[in-house]
Amino acid sequence: MMNWLEKKAVLVPIYFSDSAFAAVAPARSFVKDTNQLHLIHVLPPLHPTDPAVIWNTVSNESREQQVEAALRDRLTELGYEEANVTVVVGNPFTAILQYARSHGIDLIVVPAQDEEEGVLTHFLFGSLAEQLARSASCPVLVIR
Repeated sequence: MMNWLEKKAVLVPIYFSDSAFAAVAPARSFVKDTNQLHLIHVLPPLHPTDPAVIWNTVSNESREQQVEAALRDRLTELGYEEANVTVVVGNPFTAILQYARSHGIDLIVVPAQDEEEGVLTHFLFGSLAEQLARSASCPVLVIR
């Protein structure tokens, strides 16, 4: 008999903070296999006037590859090497919602407030967790 809490696909937005990685274990508990666990990291776009862009020393593709390698290394240390890892460039809120819709995500697990989030940003826009809870097409579990 299947557990009524069991999900087919669970998504965790990862921002390399301790609180984000702490959300992986609870997320893993909702799926039968680690390969049903999805992690996404969203990089901000490069600014066209950034010297690395002007001198052509860094590209979005190279950034995505480096971050994905670092994320896979960290997940291997934590015992989640079979989790699905995606790194994209864009707006975190939009990218997470698009990923959830396109991959049939049943649950998004996110920390309540990331340490990286500034007070002014939180005041003006709300936290990413709040935005996702209001707009996602699937349930959102906020971890404190």
